Amino acid sequence: MPDFHISSSVLLRYPRPQVFEFFSRADNLNLLTPPWLHFSILPPLPIEIGRGTVIKYRIRLRGVPVRWDSEITEWEPPLRFTDTQIRGPYRRWIHRHRFEETPDGTLVTDAVTYRVPGGWLVNRLFVAGELRKIFGYRKARLLELYP
Repeated sequence: MPDFHISSSVLLRYPRPQVFEFFSRADNLNLLTPPWLHFSILPPLPIEIGRGTVIKYRIRLRGVPVRWDSEITEWEPPLRFTDTQIRGPYRRWIHRHRFEETPDGTLVTDAVTYRVPGGWLVNRLFVAGELRKIFGYRKARLLELYP
């Protein structure tokens, strides 16, 4: 079964430590997740994030409730972190977050490697377009939150 990749970047005109701090708070995931996914973090909150932290939440994919658990498998503030799905809808989901200082602010890059049941056909018909919409929403929200 093949791996697929999606990435998205946005330049925020704020210093890297401030931007990374926002991403290091699990409750801020609510602000970056589209409302049509009905995202909710399962208690308890707040969650102290670091390598080995597991974040449990629920979403709805095409109306179907899905439990999703992610583990922080890499944690290097304020440069990068990685969350890896340990339970959820994908056969594989590795989400790398990078924060690069530039003269104009912080370049935030999300890069995801994923694998779906059904392979390329399911990805093409159902998943890839949905992920582009989700990351488009995320980018737009970040630009609203960090004008």
